[in-house]
Amino acid sequence: MKPIDRRNLIAAACALSGASLIGSNSVRAQVYPQRPVKLIVPYPAGGGTDVLARLLAQKIEGEFSQPIVIDNRAGGASLIGTRAVSDSPADGYTIGVVDSAFVTNPSLFKDNIPYDTRKDFTPVSLLTRTQLVLSVLSSSKFNTAQELVAYGKANPGKLTFASAGNGSPPHLAGEQFRQATGIDMVTVPYRGGAPAMTGFLGGDVDFTFAVVATIATQIASGKVRGLAVTRGRAPQLPDIPGMEEVGYPSVTSTSDMGMVVKTGTPAAVVEKLEGLCLTALKDEQFRALLIQRGFQPLGLTGADYRIYIDREIDAWAKVIETGNIKPE
Repeated sequence: MKPIDRRNLIAAACALSGASLIGSNSVRAQVYPQRPVKLIVPYPAGGGTDVLARLLAQKIEGEFSQPIVIDNRAGGASLIGTRAVSDSPADGYTIGVVDSAFVTNPSLFKDNIPYDTRKDFTPVSLLTRTQLVLSVLSSSKFNTAQELVAYGKANPGKLTFASAGNGSPPHLAGEQFRQATGIDMVTVPYRGGAPAMTGFLGGDVDFTFAVVATIATQIASGKVRGLAVTRGRAPQLPDIPGMEEVGYPSVTSTSDMGMVVKTGTPAAVVEKLEGLCLTALKDEQFRALLIQRGFQPLGLTGADYRIYIDREIDAWAKVIETGNIKPE
């Protein structure tokens, strides 16, 4: 019998160890999750982000074989709930759904934001978009966005705009509109979207930007006229032109919702979550349900969502600085 070669023995042991490690990682990836997963929503129950989170959780929960528990952590313009995600263990058992505040808050709060948006989170998928509609009452003399702008330029300080609160997507859309057109308009602040809509429908202001889910019914009833939609035409309102079609492509404010986890979460867990989201958003019945609820399905990969986050943070920094916008 030949003597055992010590070097061959060590090599064989290392190979066996490596195979064991790979197998162990594979098993861990396959069995995730082994307990309920918490999905943090940084807003109260009933809002748009909460509705999306619950619809998505219901859709993908069956693939988990574990419950997905919705945890509403409202407050601080979404900072409280988003911080809860960044403070959680990086194990995939706490995930978060965020909206456009995720990319505007770094400029609105600057040094007071309790996490680093770029560094503390791993993007999983950009899920949906909620577009905004430049809207006037049907009794208004303005039939197009161009007519509204022409009047504003000819009558500085006469146009009034209903804002849903500093830093909100409708408010930022109005600020983008101001910067794009150069019109001098009066912003009328309200404490949230519902009061702003009440004021607008009551004729207290000339125009507003409203989310599709809120304004589509009013347009269908004939009470409101939609003049333009941010970021292309909306699936729910295909006859209303996009802002780029009426000459103002820089008016892009929307409420875009995505899934994130804490940085350091195992890649296999991130990939599984990403795959579940992308598969759900390709399902025609689920897409139809989202559109019915006012969402535009997107389904971008985590890598594309990362590019989106970096681009949007930079773009909104310029808008917010130019408009001297401060959080309430």
